[in-house]
Amino acid sequence: MVGTPRTTPGDRGGRPDRATETFLAHRNLLFTVAYEMLGLAADAEDVLQETWLRWASVDLDTVRDERAYLVRITTRQALNRLRTLRRRKESYVGQWLPAPLLTAPDVAEDIELADSVSMAMLLVLETLTPTERAVFVLREVFAFDYGEIAEAVDKSPAAVRQIAHRAREHVAARRPRGVASPEDVRRALEAFQRAVETGDLRNLLDLLAPDVVLLGDGGGIKQAVPRPVVGADKVARLLAAGLRRITEASMRPVQVNGYPALILKLDGELDSVVALRIDDGRITGLYTVRNPEKLSHMERETLLSR
Repeated sequence: MVGTPRTTPGDRGGRPDRATETFLAHRNLLFTVAYEMLGLAADAEDVLQETWLRWASVDLDTVRDERAYLVRITTRQALNRLRTLRRRKESYVGQWLPAPLLTAPDVAEDIELADSVSMAMLLVLETLTPTERAVFVLREVFAFDYGEIAEAVDKSPAAVRQIAHRAREHVAARRPRGVASPEDVRRALEAFQRAVETGDLRNLLDLLAPDVVLLGDGGGIKQAVPRPVVGADKVARLLAAGLRRITEASMRPVQVNGYPALILKLDGELDSVVALRIDDGRITGLYTVRNPEKLSHMERETLLSR
């Protein structure tokens, strides 16, 4: 769950004032917007703090739609941070993956929300420009109208329509060919776990698409594959060999970003999160996050909302 603002105005009679109550009522929505734009939970929380500081100084009597106003502040702060983040990624060691979130069951029940925060979709969103990403998220995920989005990104409604069309086409060409249900992912994950733990290459190869891609993110802190590993045979042999070298490892299924995933523990400590992308019933993407700086939100469930 996203924490309360670190700075709040005075309470009135033991109750939060109007600004605080409104912010807290929309906090999970604002975090979800920021996270979908950034792919990093820690940065999304920083955006929420910046949003709060600006919101606390607003004359609420001049605000017609408090939810839209808060989302506008969050979007602008996330855009500023996203541009900075892109510069940081240029010097990032190895491959960059989104920070995984341990999510509650209700996220999986909202198929559209789960799809929008899945590791596979967040990687697709990485291929958009900052403005395209903001427009796509606000329009396709949160259903804001073009006028509201225009105010958030400082564009005209006509320009926003064009950006939204371009972003939709871009995403459609790169997103999973069919949205896999959590049940489909769970079955694939169970079969994948059995095959990896037993080192059964034959069964593992049956699960992997011929063009499967394995990505690993260690952030220069933990060892990870430095470049994408492509092809079922290469991926299967790498996984089987890796698990054979780790005798004290345990794997456990959890809900990550709205879908079943695996956590790998070594000596009782969280080591990795493994998420899958499923296309037409086979695994086309394997995403392994080992960077400990990105695993802090695997300690407790994060509440997301639309």
